Amino acid sequence: MPEPIALDDLTLADGELFHDRKGRACPVPAPAAPLADTHGHLTSLREHDPALAIARAALVGVRLLVVPVDPVSDVPRKWPDVPSLLAWLDEQVELARACLDECAERGFVPPSFEGYEDVPDLVDNVRIVAGAHPYGAPDLDDEAMSRLRELLASPRCVGAGEFGLDYGPYNEVPYQVQEDAFRRQLRLAHELDLPVELHIRDAAGDVRGEAHLDAVRIMSEEGVPGRGCDLHCFTSGLKAMEDFTRLGCHVAFGGAVTFSRSDDIREAATFCPRRFLLTETDSPYMAPVPLRGEECEPAMVAFTAAQVADVREGAGRESRAVTYRALWENACALFDL
Repeated sequence: MPEPIALDDLTLADGELFHDRKGRACPVPAPAAPLADTHGHLTSLREHDPALAIARAALVGVRLLVVPVDPVSDVPRKWPDVPSLLAWLDEQVELARACLDECAERGFVPPSFEGYEDVPDLVDNVRIVAGAHPYGAPDLDDEAMSRLRELLASPRCVGAGEFGLDYGPYNEVPYQVQEDAFRRQLRLAHELDLPVELHIRDAAGDVRGEAHLDAVRIMSEEGVPGRGCDLHCFTSGLKAMEDFTRLGCHVAFGGAVTFSRSDDIREAATFCPRRFLLTETDSPYMAPVPLRGEECEPAMVAFTAAQVADVREGAGRESRAVTYRALWENACALFDL
């Protein structure tokens, strides 16, 4: 078994897991139900140790972590083959388990939740989804599709993704190449009866939301998989949210919902139908307030879930407890857990 990790690295000296850049403690909001990070890139962390990130997530109440892996950018660029990547993830989980055992010896244990006694510990509920991001669409050749099928066959796998359309400033992949990769992977999800996680990003300043409109058209033509769809890292407004929920898609809110200028995202979170609500981090990107500017990690989903629960209660939609329960139950239902 891997050696336990030093607890000092968890910054638990004062009993707090998070501190801002000035070293001030940032207490974690106490969740009213188990938390789910439905999209956290453990394979892309740079400042955080992946095993410690799993342990920290467990200590704030995360009981489900879905890790996206990519048959183009992860394999073979970071790992030589699929078994190597999956073995690495297994090792991180076991390191996290050892670290949590050490934490327990010192009095730091994950929270328990009344009414959720049968929920597995996080180290027994780290899952993956697999798909080629739009950036990698030109490299989604037959070999990459073979690697994708191998990843989707993993016992840890609960869905396909992230894939979709990116019209943002960092993507130079032609539209038709993106659409072809989108359709190929969506059809594979239909074939294998898997839910999907979509990456949809509009061009800067695009008030019409062309990427979202194109994605709605493609999903309407191909059909939403019977197991469901998750619009990952939602950063648009009410109309885009409604376009996808009308198709029966879930909407995953990340750290951007906490930003001061994100009134449109908070409005979407407020009025999103309860049955389609999800939370994620998109680690290592877009850490939530009060940790904005730090490298994001799965534990930070606690701040995002609290924001979603707060805005819905503040608008008279439902209590915080009802939102927390929905966030957990929706994630479990989407991924059939």
